[in-house]
Amino acid sequence: MLTSDRIATLVIGHDDDVFSALGVHPQGNGFSACVMLPDAQAVSAYRLDGEAVGDLAMLDPAGLFGGPVAITAHEVLRYRAVYADGEEYWMTDPYGFGPVLGPLDDHFLAEGSHHRLFDKLGAHPIVHEGVPGTHFAVWAPNARRVSVVGEFNRWDGRRAVMRRRADAGVWEIFLPDIGPGCAYKYELLGADGTLLPLKADPFAFGSELRPATASIVTAPLTHEWGDAAHRDHWASLDIRRQPISIYEVHAGSWQRAEDGGFLDWDALAARLIPYVVHMGFTHIEFMPIAEHPYDPSWGYQTTGLYAPSARFGEPEGFARFVDGAHQAGIGVILDWVPAHFPVDDHGLARFDGTALYEHEDPRKGFHPDWNTAIYNFGRREVAQFLLNNALFWAERYHVDGLRVDAVASMLYLDYSREDGQWVPNEQGGRENLEAVAFLKDVNATLYGTRPGVMTIAEESTSWPKVSAPVHEGGLGFGFKWNMGFMHDMLRYMARDPIHRAHHHDDVTFGLLYAFSENFVLPLSHDEVVHGKSSMLHKMAGDDGQKFATLRAFYALMWGYPGKKLLFMGQEFAQRDEWSEDGDLHWGLMNYAPHRGVSQLIRDLNQLYRSRPALHARDCEPDGFEWLLADAAADSVFAWVRRAPDQPPIVVISNFTPLAHNRYAFKLPQGGRWREILNSDASYYGGGDFGNMGLIRADRDGWVDIALPPLATLMFEPEG
Repeated sequence: MLTSDRIATLVIGHDDDVFSALGVHPQGNGFSACVMLPDAQAVSAYRLDGEAVGDLAMLDPAGLFGGPVAITAHEVLRYRAVYADGEEYWMTDPYGFGPVLGPLDDHFLAEGSHHRLFDKLGAHPIVHEGVPGTHFAVWAPNARRVSVVGEFNRWDGRRAVMRRRADAGVWEIFLPDIGPGCAYKYELLGADGTLLPLKADPFAFGSELRPATASIVTAPLTHEWGDAAHRDHWASLDIRRQPISIYEVHAGSWQRAEDGGFLDWDALAARLIPYVVHMGFTHIEFMPIAEHPYDPSWGYQTTGLYAPSARFGEPEGFARFVDGAHQAGIGVILDWVPAHFPVDDHGLARFDGTALYEHEDPRKGFHPDWNTAIYNFGRREVAQFLLNNALFWAERYHVDGLRVDAVASMLYLDYSREDGQWVPNEQGGRENLEAVAFLKDVNATLYGTRPGVMTIAEESTSWPKVSAPVHEGGLGFGFKWNMGFMHDMLRYMARDPIHRAHHHDDVTFGLLYAFSENFVLPLSHDEVVHGKSSMLHKMAGDDGQKFATLRAFYALMWGYPGKKLLFMGQEFAQRDEWSEDGDLHWGLMNYAPHRGVSQLIRDLNQLYRSRPALHARDCEPDGFEWLLADAAADSVFAWVRRAPDQPPIVVISNFTPLAHNRYAFKLPQGGRWREILNSDASYYGGGDFGNMGLIRADRDGWVDIALPPLATLMFEPEG
């Protein structure tokens, strides 16, 4: 029998143990049923086969009904509710089902060692105890009550109150008759009794299209993968010694549909994958494609880490895209953002009324740069949530790598903070030891369980051993962005050529540390936004000199040690800064200078992939040797790239507008050398000043070459 106090808590939705009151329970020699159906006028109970077993009495006008039912053993019932307007509503009783999660789930979650959380938390369509429906589970240890709400229950938090699993702080419920496509959120009552804003599911596998913010029940992927050869290939290799040339893409603005809307994954695959193959890149890196509410955040303010954004269609479409890319020989890398998260009401911020995912102290839990919250990496459940997300993208969607955004902001407690605005670590230092341990765990787990998957750090400081293995004292990343290369080179290219002789070390300095990490050379989206101008307009000189310098720079970069990354639009020298509001300015390809840059990138990628000397020792010092490092007066640089048992490649650049008919320097060996690339070729939009495809060095290697203005050349020994 329910007491008046218990009835009162049930009807206002404040009961945190509804399974002991609602559903079917023994009563005397039989059974009784109790159900909360707000606004109903009458409720009848039925077996699942349709047999009526009793009419329930109204226990409270708010919609609580109960009474004896004519059954001889515990079973799940269906209820028929009638409303004042005569409308009928049928519901299978969710409180007749046992739990789905088990004690081991509680144990591993509490311990922080559960590597299959994405199979347990979130919304999973299943058949439970012979009945189809959806199992919901969410971590909210400090909530007084959690309910699943949606159109299926009139967004009423009194109807689907979840079962509390106190040992793990998880709430769960199986809702029969709910399947894929249903929109839902969680309604939480905070520990202080405050009703919180409705929350999206942290483990949602699908979401509504913004500005709507509900989570979507999503069926398991049914895509039949055909990429085994691709995955086996990359799992068998030392990735550091392979050609990696990355095309960075913002999926919402590479190209748009004819009506100006976003391309879905299938349409994007039909256009982007052939283009990337044609251009010779090895990988596509997407800026974050996980769900996010605000377009101008470019995805870096993520609210749904497990859901491919609804902007581009169904999650299944992203699986098809990745598989299609793999079958075309292209890898897919995702930008991943564990550094911070937005404070939108429907997101993770103060999820159960407390600082659950973030720190309570804003000196540790708030990013002043982005007005976002910082994950509490020292909390086992939070680190586990993020680690599982990394594993999820690698397993479910077969992604080839994760580029981890804003790593420097994670490593330093005083990042963008003044004295007094940050809290030292337990040793009194500025290092975020919890974030360090988290990054090591992510990298060690990914590399230990997902062969062929790489991680790349965007880390802008001199933190040691970012790309060294964890067992050698490193952070465990596979690669690190070489931010110094990017900034030094762009500063040099922006100088008037007459001044470059005095800044020769802008180019040479980077070779002092080029092999201290496994580097990726990035020319990323960050360099062509917010008033920084396009890559073309960063170059000094008039329009012709800008094109020539850009071509020379690209060719130097492809000959420089390190993997390559180029942001979309830079491959054809887009004139304007990038904007997420529309697509790239593809019409520029109608003009010869832009077509020339595009053809140069295509040829550079072909050379880079086909010549081991240009890639096999990208991360090792024995693959590089200076030939001319001190020709500052001429602004000329020359070096040789090597790989074992392969022909060497000589790279020479001239960054003045002065052509040299006979420029003397010493090659690694005598004989005939073929000119395999000349960025001044008319084919690329240049003046066609060169060596007619061949040079001859004397027996000691000395040669006079024709060195074009603002150009880079590459040579290899003939034969």
